[in-house]
Amino acid sequence: MHRRTFLQAAALLPALGAALPSRSAAPSRPAVRVGMCDWNLGPPCSPELIPKAEAARLGGLQVSIGTNPRRIPLREPAVRRRYRELGRRHGIAFPSVAAGQILNEIPLKSEPQSAVYVIDAVEAAAALGAGNVLLAFFNDGDLRRASGPNQYTNLSEGPYASYALDEAGLERVAAALRQVAPRAEDAGVILGIESTLTAEQHLALLEAIGSPAAQVYYDVGNATAYGYDAPAEIRRLGAARICQIHLKDWKTPLLGSPEGEVNFAAVAEACRDIGYEGWFVLETSGREGRFAEDTAGHVAWAQQLFG
Repeated sequence: MHRRTFLQAAALLPALGAALPSRSAAPSRPAVRVGMCDWNLGPPCSPELIPKAEAARLGGLQVSIGTNPRRIPLREPAVRRRYRELGRRHGIAFPSVAAGQILNEIPLKSEPQSAVYVIDAVEAAAALGAGNVLLAFFNDGDLRRASGPNQYTNLSEGPYASYALDEAGLERVAAALRQVAPRAEDAGVILGIESTLTAEQHLALLEAIGSPAAQVYYDVGNATAYGYDAPAEIRRLGAARICQIHLKDWKTPLLGSPEGEVNFAAVAEACRDIGYEGWFVLETSGREGRFAEDTAGHVAWAQQLFG
């Protein structure tokens, strides 16, 4: 099934224009919404990427809030207007706003100023009509307890990993997000936590935050690479706790390839089992020099596999 799914999608590429329905065509089943991270499309924080997103047959764009404290473009009303204008013109929605790179370098678990970037993301998401923000906890913001550079203790004796946690860091994150959550609730925006935690650890963090505005931004490529059972985790979290899903595979730029490590067929089955109806956001640019071809193929593949 894994290999067959990839080959079926690859067969669509030579006749992609004929194979894919037009934007105005009435779908025979609920449409699968497929977007992409702006950092995979080009330089982040740029509304001028939107025509490129349309050309690649994407339906949405995940927009970065900023890359560092000196460059947070989405604070500017003019930049927000430009996103909305080009989005309407090219039929591109904004499923989420990402506080990714900035929180990985200035972690919420240790730097009080990072709460401001979370608020920035909530306000920008509301302005763009995005229902979610992505809050990243990687690199310096990793919520696992490190015993050395990139060294983490796996406490599991079973086939799937479960790592020791940075308990103090988790407490600070929960405390900060408890303060931000009422703003997110008022804005109608979900705080999507993307981290190195297992499903069970994520659920404990959500309980500590104690807000319906706090959910999990699930990344199937990351989960698989960390040694987690991604399909089982998706079922454990359920549709009510997953706000959005990243699609990537660290082993290959071609999703669904037999060279990959993510069992996308099992992931798709788990998503159907829980009734997930949110966006699937591509976090891959495809092969070097073949962005348009590979992205259009990934859109077709995702619509087929997850539909």
